Amino acid sequence: MTSAKPVSDRKAGRSNTRSARRRSREFALQGLYQWLLATTPVETIEKHLAETQGFDKMDLEYFRTLLRGVITSQIALESALTPYLDRPIDELSPIERGILLLAGFELRQQLDVPYRVVINEAVELAKTFGGTEGHKYVNGVLDKLATVFRSVETGGK
Repeated sequence: MTSAKPVSDRKAGRSNTRSARRRSREFALQGLYQWLLATTPVETIEKHLAETQGFDKMDLEYFRTLLRGVITSQIALESALTPYLDRPIDELSPIERGILLLAGFELRQQLDVPYRVVINEAVELAKTFGGTEGHKYVNGVLDKLATVFRSVETGGK
C-alpha cells in the first residue's frame, strides 16, 4: 500500500522551490511596504532586507530593478492605476498598493515577463501577504491595466 503525502506536506515542498524572481518580488514588496509607510530611503531598505533570511536566494539585480523602478516611477504608475481603482489609491492597504505598483511596473517595464505571469505573481503575493479577498481585487485591477501596457500581448481584450 502506498501512501500519498498529505496536502500540507506538498504545499510546504512547493514553497521551498520558489523561484529567485518570486523571492525578488517578495523582498521588493517588503521594501515597498516599508517605503510607503515610512518613506525610508531605498539604500536603508536594501541594507535592512539584506540581513533577512533568504535574501541570498533571490535575483538581486531583479530585486533592485523592481524596488528602485517602482519608487522612481510611483507617480506615473499611480496615475495609470487610478482609473481602475474603486477608491483613492492612498486608501488602499499598503500591501495592495505595493503589489499593484510592483506589478504595474513589471507590466510597463519588464516586457520579457509575460503579462499573465506578472498578474499571477501579483495574485500570489496578495494571497500570501494581503487581506482575505485582496487577491481578487489585485487580479481585477491588473487585468484591466494589462490591456493598456500590454495591448499587443493581451489582444486588447
